[in-house]
Amino acid sequence: MTETGPIVVFANFLSDLAVDLDEGQILTTWAQQAPRKAWLLRPGDVFVTPVPLSRDFLRYVYDLTGVPQESVAVVEVPPAGAVPLARAVREAGLVEHVRALAGDRGAALLPTALDASAIAFARDIGIAVHPYPTVEAAEVALQMTMLLNTKSGFRETAWQLGMRLPVGRTCRRPETEGMARELLRDHERVVVKPDRSAGGHGMRFVSRDDLRGGASLRLDTVGGAEGLWVVEECLDVAESVSIQMEASASGAQALFSGAMRTVEGSFTGYASPLPQSCAHVAGELAEWGTALGGHLADHGFGGPFGLDALVDADGIVYASESNIRRTATTTPHAMVTRLTAQSAVPPPAWSVAKGWTRNPMDFETALVRLRAAGLAFEPGRGEGVVLYADAPPDGRSWRYAVIARSAGDVEEQETALAEVLEFEGG
Repeated sequence: MTETGPIVVFANFLSDLAVDLDEGQILTTWAQQAPRKAWLLRPGDVFVTPVPLSRDFLRYVYDLTGVPQESVAVVEVPPAGAVPLARAVREAGLVEHVRALAGDRGAALLPTALDASAIAFARDIGIAVHPYPTVEAAEVALQMTMLLNTKSGFRETAWQLGMRLPVGRTCRRPETEGMARELLRDHERVVVKPDRSAGGHGMRFVSRDDLRGGASLRLDTVGGAEGLWVVEECLDVAESVSIQMEASASGAQALFSGAMRTVEGSFTGYASPLPQSCAHVAGELAEWGTALGGHLADHGFGGPFGLDALVDADGIVYASESNIRRTATTTPHAMVTRLTAQSAVPPPAWSVAKGWTRNPMDFETALVRLRAAGLAFEPGRGEGVVLYADAPPDGRSWRYAVIARSAGDVEEQETALAEVLEFEGG
């Protein structure tokens, strides 16, 4: 962000942009990642968060970013169930407080997800929505944003833009089993995906054997009785990759790319840059990302977005889905860029992942262990481990980032980290 005006960082993970609000439990779980947005704060900014942040974590963030604690405001919104953050702010009687903090300083709302409730909230408190000049301009982008956060909307648009796609079909929930059986005539396995999901939520991998002997296809409840689903051939995937872009009126700019870490299609982490085994797909990814960014810009969208793809065993890349929002890697990348801006190190390699400690611990205990082992990030050397999302509620499921000079160094530090924090399986 290059704006001089203050930003109201609005961590609206509880949004209908990615999945239906009926999926309350998964949305509440995702909202636990809200503390990572603290890495975006600058002097004068406001942070509206659906989960509390520990004092130790905030002190840690401020120390590494050089932001005076008294120069920012953190508004912790009391739990209100699986409702949009804007509604939770209203129910807590905090709208006037946020409006007063934003003030008459040319502030803009920076939502995690550009959805209708965030736009309405910006209008309520009288500020623009980043990076749009007006609330009305943000509203224009909403229809395309919602469409391209669906699997069916992406497939149709990607096909029009000339991207290579896995063989697949879109259908209503009652038709998914028949569609799966049809595709299984020509493919060993298929993947069945709800039209609106993120992080692999609700995804199913189905083989021919799974539907033998009268067996039926059981699906997650996501999407309701008549919701849309996509059934695709299951590729022999060597790597899941993505390119993260930023769209603006002047075109689309590539920010970074890398490989996703997944388990049965669910996102578990990310490593950038692309591994050497996938370096040959970088050009095609950039070409597709640029085309998608141009399409988005033509429909009024501005800001970051991601394009996911699959590289098969033959090295051929297939477009998979788009995430037209701030993704699980957007803020970590901004954090890495910010923390290494003053170091003499070239653009670093980095990763984000999650590890489970054998025993619960608080933030300060984990940080003391990292520092004692010489693993904690130090601005002077421009590398190390960052506990970028605060202590987890269970004290065990820690999210972390590793910043280093090379992919090999990242792997070495991750191995050492697993030993120091005593990760299960480490």
